Amino acid sequence: MADTAEAGSLTKGTRRAGREDRPARRGGPRRRSVKPWNQRVAPYLFVLPNMAIFGVFVIYPAINNVNISLYDSDNGRDFTYTGTENYGELFSDDAFWEAARHTAVFAVAFVVLTTVLAIGLALLLNQNIRGRAFFRTVFFLPVVISPVVVGLIWGWIFERNNGLLNTVLDGAGMGKPGWLVDDTLAMVVVIGVGLWMHLGFYILIILAGLQSIDPNYYEAARIDGASSWQQLRLITLPLLRNTTMVVVILSLIAGFQAFDYIWTLTGGGPIGATTLMIQYIYTNAFTTPIDYGLAAAAGVVLFCTVFALTVLNYLFAQRKEAS
Repeated sequence: MADTAEAGSLTKGTRRAGREDRPARRGGPRRRSVKPWNQRVAPYLFVLPNMAIFGVFVIYPAINNVNISLYDSDNGRDFTYTGTENYGELFSDDAFWEAARHTAVFAVAFVVLTTVLAIGLALLLNQNIRGRAFFRTVFFLPVVISPVVVGLIWGWIFERNNGLLNTVLDGAGMGKPGWLVDDTLAMVVVIGVGLWMHLGFYILIILAGLQSIDPNYYEAARIDGASSWQQLRLITLPLLRNTTMVVVILSLIAGFQAFDYIWTLTGGGPIGATTLMIQYIYTNAFTTPIDYGLAAAAGVVLFCTVFALTVLNYLFAQRKEAS
């Protein structure tokens, strides 16, 4: 009996020793590998030059603009603190509200037409049609042309007496419309030129979204007997929702910031009919009589408007995505 007890004790001790010497299981806690400090810092060093330039030339001027809006200056050197008087003067200025109204009309028309045309043309250019690469290049080419040059070229085309368009129309017996001297026609021209200049960029974005859709969805829909319209309505447009929202937000910002080609095309005329918010700011800041404080206040209001609309668009997109 004693030998049996001793053997059992020896066996238990051997098993215990074996468990202690056994390596830890794979599922046990692991030590986190810590990257060397140079690998952790390197990504930030690559981003630093760009962020430094962005901070100096964008973020700091934007913050300083809020400060300038609280002062009054007519030379850019001597500033007198006035508090919120510039905002009171701004909201009581009829020219400001006129520019705001023109900006709203331009932005709404620009965003709606840009979104609809970009989707329609992207759908067409995504098909296996002859000359697809050529047409993609043609639509994108205006994007790389200087906006000032765009304004000058289209200004010559729409010139009333000797412009290319009116020369053709007059030869066809249709007269010479005053494209740039009629209030309504001038706004139509400005919107049309803006579409011509920017549309290729938004088509490119929609094309990227279309090519990211899995073709198996369309194959399954065709097997189930879905028509082309049903595929567009039930597959393409829902899966393009996020891409479309990007186009809406970017075109909205571009619509509120439109200035350069409009300035060279119409100069804000006729009689202020195409004067948008950016030109209102430019006129008060850089033409006589100079009022830096009023221009800065208008810039703050424009920034807050664009920021609020962008946030609303984002929240609306998130809500639609959740539903």
